[in-house]
Amino acid sequence: MAENPTVKLGVLISGSGTNLQAIIDAILRGDLKAEIRLVISNRADAQGLERARRHGIETAVIDHRKFPSREDFDRAVLAALRDRSVELVALAGFMRLLSPVMIDAFPGRIMNIHNSLLPSFPGIHGPKDAIEYGVKIAGCTVFFVTPGVDVGPVIVQAAVPVLSGDDEQRLAARILQQEHRIFPHAIALFQQGRLEIQGRQVIIKGDSSTPNSAPLVNPPVD
Repeated sequence: MAENPTVKLGVLISGSGTNLQAIIDAILRGDLKAEIRLVISNRADAQGLERARRHGIETAVIDHRKFPSREDFDRAVLAALRDRSVELVALAGFMRLLSPVMIDAFPGRIMNIHNSLLPSFPGIHGPKDAIEYGVKIAGCTVFFVTPGVDVGPVIVQAAVPVLSGDDEQRLAARILQQEHRIFPHAIALFQQGRLEIQGRQVIIKGDSSTPNSAPLVNPPVD
């Protein structure tokens, strides 16, 4: 049986790019059969740009402040991705909501990573909100982007215990370790042709343990 071809990735970032680095590292280890065609940042000072350049990956800065509307910005991003024949878009710390211009151009082909167990605690303060609510288990989620904030179909999640004495920074750091693990895994599932969206559910083909939902990956408790 022939293997699926290497997936052509476009990665969008706004900051340090640690999830971008995790994807690069997974490719270098041979765990992920992907080629990053382009890394785009809406901020020229994003550290992730230098991470990409160190690995010889093409980068582009598209400053959202130079466009009159969100849609115009997305058209510029879309044009750059299409020029590089990108098949899958990964939002790796990209701090912009996408308009239908992008979402309609890549239906079921834009992944995002969020630092909570969605649908709990959407938005930009997942670990802080989890601590304030008093939950015992937090975590992170990879999902397909749809219109709305952090509401798309869940692909894979990782659970992270909330420990006594945790503050936002300590919990966020442990969650980030799991983000680095599950984001490349989700992309690999896509590359292998194992993901199928059925309504709100993402079916992972070949996963007999969870035929009708994305698996919850439980890391060991320290």
